Amino acid sequence: MAASGYSDLREKLKSMTPHSDDCKNKYVDGTSNGSGKAQKRKFRESDDDEYEHSDDSAELREQEASRVKSSIQQRGIFTPEECACIEEKIDEVVAKGEAGLYREHTVDRAPLRNKYFFGEGYTYGSQLEKRGPGQERLYRKGEVDEIPSWVHELVINRLVSDGVIPEGFVNSAVINDYQPGGCIVSHVDPLHIFARPIVSVSFFSDSALCFGCRFQFKPIRVSEPVFVLPVRRGSVTVLSGYAADDITHCIRPQDIKERRAVIILRKTRPDAPRLDSDRPLSSFPAARPGPLKAKRSRRKADPDAAHRPRVLEMDKEENRHPSFSRHHRHDISSENYWRRGQDSDKHRESSGRKVKMRRH
Repeated sequence: MAASGYSDLREKLKSMTPHSDDCKNKYVDGTSNGSGKAQKRKFRESDDDEYEHSDDSAELREQEASRVKSSIQQRGIFTPEECACIEEKIDEVVAKGEAGLYREHTVDRAPLRNKYFFGEGYTYGSQLEKRGPGQERLYRKGEVDEIPSWVHELVINRLVSDGVIPEGFVNSAVINDYQPGGCIVSHVDPLHIFARPIVSVSFFSDSALCFGCRFQFKPIRVSEPVFVLPVRRGSVTVLSGYAADDITHCIRPQDIKERRAVIILRKTRPDAPRLDSDRPLSSFPAARPGPLKAKRSRRKADPDAAHRPRVLEMDKEENRHPSFSRHHRHDISSENYWRRGQDSDKHRESSGRKVKMRRH
């Protein structure tokens, strides 16, 4: 060191790169040669995709989140005692479904999530003959069971008396029963099928409703939501306007840490399309399927496991028990066909690609 005239290695390195400070400053202000290339390089050198998290993008997301929040109403209406009573009734519905006591289109099963349609049911996902949003169709009258009397007495009448919905509004009730880690992919309730608002009541446990997420599969992954709405047991959530029509909503696997059920109350539009009435309506006994095996998890919920990626293909053809033959089923994972693809074969070959959600 003494022979070379440097007492500190840092001084020697600095003397070997005399323009390093100038270059650094040029990269910061983006004025190198007046071309702006240095600024571009700064962003390209980042592995964090800084351009996706710019101030403008964050501001737009905040604005969208504000629009979502302003079109949601939420109230805690049902007491723990009332919840317990309603949850017993939900258990009875599940037991009847497992015993095969409902009409064939009343029960729709998927891994970790079962749906029970009452009053009105409709085709969606891989049940559609023609793929794409707007292709959903109501079943013919009588092809799903009527709304149980307890739903009217314990739930609907209470919401009417509390001014949440007008009397006579509800003609469709759906019970979604989720096991830990269950989910429902991003979707918008079909605009041509259901009037607004969309009303839901939560039971068994707390959860969350997310807006503006994108799903990817194998393993399942969910993008950062635009807005997260905490949903408490016994609370009533009312979606209208922007939250109901202009942004998708979903339930992520990590948000279902315990069993959770939701009763969705809606009104079908008078002009909502129905399936063709060419085929005769089966008699009531013949329409009932054989006993369905339960697909309920017996494991205890692991809170940490719910946050890890897991393979869940919620609405895949092979995981459902439809009324249609297997060769008519397609590999689709969205309630309203928000997943891309008009060709089922191409879709299967590209199952690792990012899922794009459409908004109406």
